[in-house]
Amino acid sequence: MKYVKTNPELFITNRERLKKLLVPGALVVVNSNDIMPTNADGTMGHQQNSDLYYLTGINQEETILLLCPDHPNPAFREILFLRETNELLTIWEGHKYSREEAAAISGISCVRWLSDFGPIFRQLMCEQEDVYLNTNEHYRAANVVQTRDMRFVEQCLKDYPLHRYHRLARLMHRLRVIKSPLEVELIKKACDITGMGFARVLKNVKPGINEAEIEADFAYEFIRHKAAFSYLPIIASGADSCVLHYPQNDKTCNAGDVVLMDVGAGYGNYMADMTRTIPVSGRFTKRQREVYDAVLRIYYATRKEMKPGLTIENLRSITEAIVQEECLRLGLFTQADLKAQDPSAPLYRKYFMHGVSHSIGLDVHDVIYPQYQKLEPGWVLTCEPGIYIREEGLGIRLEDTIYISEQGPVNLMEGIPMEADAIEEAMNSK
Repeated sequence: MKYVKTNPELFITNRERLKKLLVPGALVVVNSNDIMPTNADGTMGHQQNSDLYYLTGINQEETILLLCPDHPNPAFREILFLRETNELLTIWEGHKYSREEAAAISGISCVRWLSDFGPIFRQLMCEQEDVYLNTNEHYRAANVVQTRDMRFVEQCLKDYPLHRYHRLARLMHRLRVIKSPLEVELIKKACDITGMGFARVLKNVKPGINEAEIEADFAYEFIRHKAAFSYLPIIASGADSCVLHYPQNDKTCNAGDVVLMDVGAGYGNYMADMTRTIPVSGRFTKRQREVYDAVLRIYYATRKEMKPGLTIENLRSITEAIVQEECLRLGLFTQADLKAQDPSAPLYRKYFMHGVSHSIGLDVHDVIYPQYQKLEPGWVLTCEPGIYIREEGLGIRLEDTIYISEQGPVNLMEGIPMEADAIEEAMNSK
């Protein structure tokens, strides 16, 4: 992701918040993500470890953060370790951070080269008892590839088996779910750029356009505003609008179909998430409009309930009751069918089978414990109901990125068209 200058107070404050949660005398180590290989001598682009970025603002590979807040020597309380640059590295890979640049970005005054990490880490491990190490504990993570974090954990357990080790992830989850005003500002910017992409798409979609061309329109607006796709975009037309994670984005969009676009921009490492479903021909058919308006009513009813005190599981239960009513209204089943349904397999799940909300921030599916944590002011969540009628080849999903305030939900995508009339007007205006 392209570098965006961010106020270092964000990272300074994040570290101070973390320090308050540590046991006395603790040592914390956070590693950057690996650069992953492809084939031959190829590599993927670097995607920074979200926790490391949250605490430092540094996007560079092979970076390590070491915190030892209670150490008697102030020079050991915060240390940032960087890959040391040289002329050859500059020729082949370009500029790498100087120690002065990294200090200005992170607010960490003590910046050392990576070659210093081993001796300093050993000294501190000999002095400290409690060590916090980082792992990816997102509840949906597959973790099929061994990460730099896990290699470091294994090495620590081998070299220092008698220390008391702690999970940093649980503390980071508590911190990252509450977004600061600076973080909300970055997410709002990502939402605004997402809206710019959608405005461009609305002017260009017509029968015969390829899904890839729609993706390219989003990419044009994102890249020129120093943003990137926050996840692989879904551009699904026709019957594929019922495929929740449709990956191809390569089909011609036909007259009379809808195209479902699940797309978000990432800006300054913070993510947006939006879904819109529009008519390829510029006007919804009668049936498409019926289903669209049903999903829109579900969206508004769900968004209204996004207040402090509920859990995401509570929110899903509320949404499912409304989905059932709307499916009944659409004639997808009857009252008699409802009476005869198996309570463990309710009929609406054929037409709405995914969650209605997830946390968003440095990751699109940001860290959270969805069953138990209650919404608090400062959370940023999606609201994304849908109805998918596979027998009709018609899927409608609508999604915005929502900030939870003490007064209730605030739509960070306010102004991005969602009402059916607004969609049609934008598509048909010259």
